[in-house]
Amino acid sequence: MADTVDEAFAALTERFAGEPGVSWTAGRRSFGDGALKVDGRIFAMPRAGGLVVKLPAARCSALLADGSAGPYDRGKGTPLKEWVVVTDRARWPELAAEALVFVRG
Repeated sequence: MADTVDEAFAALTERFAGEPGVSWTAGRRSFGDGALKVDGRIFAMPRAGGLVVKLPAARCSALLADGSAGPYDRGKGTPLKEWVVVTDRARWPELAAEALVFVRG
């Protein structure tokens, strides 16, 4: 397993590199930089010491309730309903794949 969040995210970007419509942007200056996107929309990005994924609000609530994820708030103090932070790197591929399906629609 990768030693750092950046290394783990790099491995994740390689995993999704061949998916239709998936791209990766470099950088970490603002929301969306350094993120995995599908058709230009973010589905996963490294932040807050983990992987932030976009999932349906009900799925996010379930992950928060069972302790699998933490809230994500973009630093503004209000958690986003469809975004959570996952620190367990073993779950990143599974939840990123779910996020890709969700965002792709």
